[in-house]
Amino acid sequence: MRAARLTGWRAPLEMVDLPGPDPDRDGVVLKVLACGVCRSDWHVWTGADPVDLPHVPGHEYCGEVIAVGGDVRGWKVGDRVIAPFILACGRCADCAAGHQTICAGQVLPGFTAPGAFAEEIAVPHADANLTALPDAVAPDLAAALGCRVTTAWQALTGRAALRPGEWLAIFGGGGVGTAALLLGRALGARVVVVDVVPEKLHYARELGADAVVDASACDSAQAVRDATGGGAHMAIEALGIDATTRAAIRSLRKLGRMVQIGMPAGPHVEMRLPMDAVYSGQLAIYGTRGMPAWRYPSLLSLIEGGQVDLTPLITRRIALSDVTRELAAFDTPAPPGVAVVTDFLN
Repeated sequence: MRAARLTGWRAPLEMVDLPGPDPDRDGVVLKVLACGVCRSDWHVWTGADPVDLPHVPGHEYCGEVIAVGGDVRGWKVGDRVIAPFILACGRCADCAAGHQTICAGQVLPGFTAPGAFAEEIAVPHADANLTALPDAVAPDLAAALGCRVTTAWQALTGRAALRPGEWLAIFGGGGVGTAALLLGRALGARVVVVDVVPEKLHYARELGADAVVDASACDSAQAVRDATGGGAHMAIEALGIDATTRAAIRSLRKLGRMVQIGMPAGPHVEMRLPMDAVYSGQLAIYGTRGMPAWRYPSLLSLIEGGQVDLTPLITRRIALSDVTRELAAFDTPAPPGVAVVTDFLN
């Protein structure tokens, strides 16, 4: 199979031919139909989230089942499916309680296992993790769901319970921020997007943001408080950066909620947070990472029913050989939208 393999930090991914994987007893092998290029892949590429080399990254994928392990009961060859990037064991106490994203036996394709920058990928624990992909959802969109959209959906509905009429402040107008904007509006919230890239702010306006804030030109937290008449009810930090996390907290009104979606890495693993604002405002801070498979149907139903159009997320459909260029773009403020690999032969 054709694959893009990482052999050194920040090195161009090598286009190689590798043996196709075999399914585990409880797993399947997918022909990858599409795979997104995400900032989390950039953390792997730079070594900020180190993996054993050589390694095939890629964790936002959908595919068609082409091989099935002997213990799999729910899936057959030919099924079109999607899977979360956190593959839970399906058997432990956390999984039984519905908390698959904290499963101690989890497998992470693209991180702890070979990923989906390849023509094929092995998915363990298939019955616990796969969800049928509706015909109405195109593969490129399904791939974008795998991390950014599902993480935003979990943050908005599974963690901090966004309510209609509330103000949602999004710090970072990249893929997950754009997903949160579209989903937040579908849930009836008013949305303000904060970024430093004029093109992203313009794009957010085009997608229906009620307000935008250029953080390079002002105190972004104060600007959000001004735009929302006293502060956001809920804020999302979508970059994993010290400065935006602090600003997200300070942008909240009293009793507000902040969700840390951005992955802190490198110098941002430890942050200096404004705990005076947390204390005096009686704020809540949530962490979130991925979304369990059992929550996919609610999101897919929203899409199938036409309540939200997520297609504006996809702004670039690329070949596998273009992945390095997209990863390098995360070194600087990346262009609006999401890049998805749809051509695995070039």
